[in-house]
Amino acid sequence: MPKSITKQASSLHLSDNLDAIEQKHRALAERFAQELTDDDVDDGMDMLSNAQLSLHDYLTAVKMVIDDTFDHEVWVRAEIRAMNSKGGHYYFELADKDDAGQIIASCRATLWRYKANALLTKFAVTTGQNLQAGINVLMKCSANFHAQYGFSLNISDIDPNYTLGELAAAYHAMKQRLHQEGLFHLNKSLPTPFDIRHVVVIAPEQAAGLGDFRAEADRLMMAKACHFQYHHATFQGNHAPKEIRQAIMGSLNDFRTQHDALPDLLVIIRGGGAVGDLAYLNDYELAAMVAECPVPVWVGVGHQRDLVILDEVAHRSFDTPSKVILGIETHLAQTIQLAKQKIQQIQQTATQFLTTTKQDCERKIHHIRHHASKTTQIAKQDSKHQLKQLHTTIKHRSKQETLALNALMANTKKYTHAQLAQAKKDSRYYLNEHKKLYSRLTLVREQCRHLQSLILIQHPQRTLQKGYALIYDDAKKPISSRHMLNQGQTIHIALHDGQVSAQVQSHLD
Repeated sequence: MPKSITKQASSLHLSDNLDAIEQKHRALAERFAQELTDDDVDDGMDMLSNAQLSLHDYLTAVKMVIDDTFDHEVWVRAEIRAMNSKGGHYYFELADKDDAGQIIASCRATLWRYKANALLTKFAVTTGQNLQAGINVLMKCSANFHAQYGFSLNISDIDPNYTLGELAAAYHAMKQRLHQEGLFHLNKSLPTPFDIRHVVVIAPEQAAGLGDFRAEADRLMMAKACHFQYHHATFQGNHAPKEIRQAIMGSLNDFRTQHDALPDLLVIIRGGGAVGDLAYLNDYELAAMVAECPVPVWVGVGHQRDLVILDEVAHRSFDTPSKVILGIETHLAQTIQLAKQKIQQIQQTATQFLTTTKQDCERKIHHIRHHASKTTQIAKQDSKHQLKQLHTTIKHRSKQETLALNALMANTKKYTHAQLAQAKKDSRYYLNEHKKLYSRLTLVREQCRHLQSLILIQHPQRTLQKGYALIYDDAKKPISSRHMLNQGQTIHIALHDGQVSAQVQSHLD
């Protein structure tokens, strides 16, 4: 919302104008009602109730009544629902809503070409925006009824001050809502990044202000002081707030995908343009998104004396895009200067610390050398004494260990001879036992060979080859007696070359 619009709107006395308009409307309604209650009107209505008229004649009569009753102009408040132009003429769809937002009245209106340019220019200069659908207006108009085209209003004047007040009230309500929801100072509370390395820029494509911005931004990129990513959106028209919001979300998501982090700064610039185009930036959803942006937002919309809601909720606001890039350069220069100051402070502190430490080290080294010399002398004397004691001790312990070792060798030799004698005795005993066991094993082996021969001779297969047979029942159980057989029972006979089945017919005694 431009500052000039806000100041003009605050100085208006719209309530006085509205009271006067309402009084005029009530006077017209009372006069019209009075005329309808006259006896002449009642007589005329009685005559018309029995008459048969063509639609054209009836509508012509209605036109005569409207032209006669509403033959003067009045100021009418309405919302522009639709607006289009043809041949220099402007055609409107007007509506009136109740408190619930429901349309309670609507009609068409026309602004003729010979008045359109002057009225639209005056409206744009005063309000800072073009006449368009969706805004409330106060129009001076007269009633018009045509038998073929129906009822409409002819517009002769538009009061921009009324719309100016509406815009100011909407702007104030928007600020109040942002305050109530805790969004107004949200982005401002973010800390300014210490080092601006990555900047995402939202601007109209091919904008003049963008060219001025990029001239300095490219110089910073060539110096590798800062990196810029550009995304474009339309900054005028009813669809501008939505496109800007989409550009903000898309740019942050793209940057997060590429760098797995957020940029240091988000810049929104518009550059030069008509003052009326600024009104499109006074959008609550867009302002809320800027306020809730997780990174600081710097705004430069291109006018020094105009203010939009984005300027108030952004982290920082500048007059022009050139001043935005100048702000970035200034911040980088201040950061470098601060870094240089810190480096100098670090160098001075380090130099002082090194000087103090060097002096302290020299004192400690002198102290260490002095004590080391004394300690060395004492340690040398102590070492000689300890070495002498150690030599005496080693000589004494050596004699003791030699005696103990000789005694141990004698005992070991005696024990070894005893063990060897016992081992020889055990060896003779086990050799004799082995000889006895060998003869028995030889006998057992001969017996095993004999039993193996008998087993091979008595093998069933050899028995079957001699003409014998084996008889089994169905359960594979051998039959060894005729008493195990029953008449009609199936038996299985195993021969040396296979098996056959048979059936018992009778017993033979």
